[in-house]
Amino acid sequence: MTTLAFTKGHGTKNDFVLLFDERGEIDLTPDLVRFLCDRRGGIGGDGIIRAVRAGAVADARGFDASTWFMDYWNSDGSTSEMCGNGARVFAALLERDAGVDLRGGLTFGTRGGARTATALGGGRYSVSMGEFRLGDAPDGFDSEVAARGLDPVRPALSVNLGNPHNVVALAHVGELDSVDLSVAPVVHPVPPNGTNVEFVVTLGGEVLEGVERGRIRMRVHERGSGETMSCGTGACAAALAVRFWAGSDAPDVWDVEVPGGLVTVRVVGTRVILEGPAELVADGTVTLP
Repeated sequence: MTTLAFTKGHGTKNDFVLLFDERGEIDLTPDLVRFLCDRRGGIGGDGIIRAVRAGAVADARGFDASTWFMDYWNSDGSTSEMCGNGARVFAALLERDAGVDLRGGLTFGTRGGARTATALGGGRYSVSMGEFRLGDAPDGFDSEVAARGLDPVRPALSVNLGNPHNVVALAHVGELDSVDLSVAPVVHPVPPNGTNVEFVVTLGGEVLEGVERGRIRMRVHERGSGETMSCGTGACAAALAVRFWAGSDAPDVWDVEVPGGLVTVRVVGTRVILEGPAELVADGTVTLP
């Protein structure tokens, strides 16, 4: 194979190179992922999303062979369990290229388990992100994070959404702006499989159409990709952590501002739903090295 057809898409500017590969004919390797994600020598993206049937992916154990599978790779060539923004873009690709009707929802596979995407209209999608788990932290924190530009070391809460997160609360927007995420934050205890780190500031809340909503602002350093303009699972983790810290009267709906836009997180019992836009912005063919 000397050329490869691709689509470029993003969810709140968390951008991806998408490969529609129903039968699993593309030999997707770490070297190929790094080339495609290279913003100067390749196409450029925070990660690769391959739309493929589960039967063609060795990692897709536990799914029926005919199930659609979101094969997600970080820009450094490593695989990841799940990507919330990517799941919406994946859904948009399936709508367009596979003719899938998502108005009633579609359950698909990821390395983090089954997820369900639903088209909301107007280029917006919701993704049922499954069950979440908060760290065992009776005092609100179970870890510490050191980051350049932020002194001293700050307490954090671990949140698992099929992939790992550590969330740090900051006092004000100035602190959030001062964090230098060109260097990976250091987390202690060291997560065995790495982690995504979210820095968050609470902005207050409002009541809209009778529903109380919280509002937060977030930046994120993603495992395997560095700082990104948005992280869907990270937005969920940040909202869940702030909700936990706020106590039993906290809202179940949170609007999360990220550098790339706005997403909404809804907590339903032990599960969480992510809502936001997805855009497919370009199609092309790339010559492989």
